[in-house]
Amino acid sequence: MALSGVEIFKLLPKTNCKKCGQPTCLAFAMKLAQRQATLDLCPDVSEEAKQKLGEASAPPVRPITLGAGDKATKMGEETVLFRHDKKFVNPCIFALEVKDTLSEAEITALCDQVVSSEMDRVGQKLRIDGIMLSNASGDAAKLETAAKTVAAKAAAVAVIINTTNPQAAETAVKLFAGKKPLVFGANASNLEAMATVAKNNKAALGISAAGLEELSVLTEKAKGFGVEDLVLDSGAQTAKAIIENNTLIRRAAIKKNFKPLGYPVISFAQRGDSLLEALVASVCIAKYSSIVVLSSIEKWKNLALFTLRQNIYTDPQVPMQVEQKIYNIGDPKPDSPLFVTTNFSLTYFIVSGEIENSKASCRLAVMDSEGLSVLTAWAAGKFTAGKIAQFIIDSGIEKEVANKELIIPGYVAILSGSLEEKLPGWKITVGPREANAIPAFLKSRA
Repeated sequence: MALSGVEIFKLLPKTNCKKCGQPTCLAFAMKLAQRQATLDLCPDVSEEAKQKLGEASAPPVRPITLGAGDKATKMGEETVLFRHDKKFVNPCIFALEVKDTLSEAEITALCDQVVSSEMDRVGQKLRIDGIMLSNASGDAAKLETAAKTVAAKAAAVAVIINTTNPQAAETAVKLFAGKKPLVFGANASNLEAMATVAKNNKAALGISAAGLEELSVLTEKAKGFGVEDLVLDSGAQTAKAIIENNTLIRRAAIKKNFKPLGYPVISFAQRGDSLLEALVASVCIAKYSSIVVLSSIEKWKNLALFTLRQNIYTDPQVPMQVEQKIYNIGDPKPDSPLFVTTNFSLTYFIVSGEIENSKASCRLAVMDSEGLSVLTAWAAGKFTAGKIAQFIIDSGIEKEVANKELIIPGYVAILSGSLEEKLPGWKITVGPREANAIPAFLKSRA
């Protein structure tokens, strides 16, 4: 049972050292009770207190990492039901199903699709995160052969071994030693054997059940067998059932602190129709799935799912923004154009993309506006003539340009006169209102 803030406070050092970032130990205790801080922020807490406070400070949904290295993926650790309360923490994982009934060439081709799936969107690297290797043949030898191919061709991605055969799981999972795989396929009939495989190989364990009641019983048994990292499959197949079960699981974990269901959830979106699969996967993303399994990863589908996931897992209270600085696009010379805009990520990538499309080398001065777009920042007093002028002066760009011309967004043409007063010797040019007009604007200046 979760402890209250006062109960937590009694176990803290009570030194008010502020090392945790809070003014007092009581304030830190209240943050712990509200799950807005973690116990590791307090360097002076005793081991006895750590043990007692572990449950109180742990997130309702257990964090689990699959894979290793720079492409390791973390899931779980969620603390809220709705993203407007506090941002969702770890984006769901997309995994492509690869069946061991396929030929080596077919498996290799699918691995190549996963490895090459990465794309850049507003400064974030988005990709298919893992492969679910399914023992569709029922043959342990075929699963091992397929696992060897996956291990060789997609070594960097997270791997899920999907089989109900503990012996087959044992053989396949050893090929991914040290890469934190997920062994999926534990159920009421094989739980102890599968738990042993997961424990011995330091892997997470995926548990399937026909309903939430059975699922909670199995998770408690798995913990008794010494496995802490669990992934839940409630047996939901339809979109309706996925929404219902995933919501009940998250609500039980968050609102009731029901530990047997406080784990990441896996959902299976595979459908014969690719568009229908994308729609079902969208439901999984929106409603709490930590792993979404797909049967195909066409680029159009990836883009749609990546975009939805990125939007849902972006903090709605903190606009996406890029670093304030002067960006060189192409190979700018002293007489190359100098644009200025705000540091809202979408604004930056749209403007820089249009400049790149024009094939003209330019400089783009990106000013910190707390992640707001041009008009919003201007209305909020964060993209004013005074602030723009100070940014240009502080940047030192005056030493690199020959013509001292600054091109401002057309939507804030009203700032041109004030900017000329605050930047003596500079010419202020009003650029296009819309970014897609930049190539024509630059062409007309050539």
